[in-house]
Amino acid sequence: MTDERNRMDGQNLMNAGSAGADAGCVAKAGNKAGIPEVAGAMVITVESIEEYLLWLKGEERAVSTIEKYNRDLLKLLGWLESRPLTRLLAAEWKESLQAGYAAASVNSILAAVNGFFQWMGWRELGIKPLKIQRKTFCGKNKELTREEYRKLVAAAEKMGDFHLSLLLETLCGMGLRVSEVKFITVAAVRMGRAEITIKGKVRTVLIPSKLARKLLKYAKKKGIESGEIFITRTGSSLSRSQIWREMKRLAVAAGVDPEKVFPHNLRHLFARTYYNTCSDLPKLADILGHSSVETTRIYLISTGEEHEKQLEKLGLVS
Repeated sequence: MTDERNRMDGQNLMNAGSAGADAGCVAKAGNKAGIPEVAGAMVITVESIEEYLLWLKGEERAVSTIEKYNRDLLKLLGWLESRPLTRLLAAEWKESLQAGYAAASVNSILAAVNGFFQWMGWRELGIKPLKIQRKTFCGKNKELTREEYRKLVAAAEKMGDFHLSLLLETLCGMGLRVSEVKFITVAAVRMGRAEITIKGKVRTVLIPSKLARKLLKYAKKKGIESGEIFITRTGSSLSRSQIWREMKRLAVAAGVDPEKVFPHNLRHLFARTYYNTCSDLPKLADILGHSSVETTRIYLISTGEEHEKQLEKLGLVS
């Protein structure tokens, strides 16, 4: 799950480190966080990490982004074991990451760490990301199929968990990030559109009429007259971890591989289905809230089985 989380977070974080490029200048006696430099080496402390996280918060970074940066920086801090950081140690740490993480996850971690280095004014310590050739297909065990999605929804309904089944249909039917569920309010559903503010950007997404009717019916049944529709029994917002756990539990009940069942895979299913229907990549990028269509392309990678069928259709082998 850790590797998968890093993979997902990495899609939108690869360029995030540049935001702190001009944040700090190193003086001869020290650096931005007041940590002494030791004979060509730099010392990372819990305090300097915490100060950086506060800076990120002030820059209105997403909570999930800040949490990820914290995890990645603590990985490096633990690995160093109080040793001052040098370019040589940075390179060794990168090699150690490659032994335990997929290439995309390594680059995601490096992006977080490089952002911290730039903020500290340690530009010379920047670690080069791995060069990854864009994949033309992915493993069959990675992407959730439409049939598996239907099994999940049906299983939730059979269990009487209409809260979960409707949550799945909302995530998948609109292509939402899990952090965007809170914007699905009673008022938004009545208007047929939700205004989503995340990562410093505002976008408006349409709520399909059929989904809107189901959401309003559910809200009425639960006595929810205003505010968020997907809430806990105590009335608070659903957390990312709560949704994750519920989906994993449902996967077992539905007989679907739990490794394929997580919120972001529903977003991938939406993207592939939309593109196969409309073939409009720029519009899909706008719907998903992507700044670049290159990010959207990642969502559209087909499975190896589908790729093989496409090659067979070429008819180039007798």
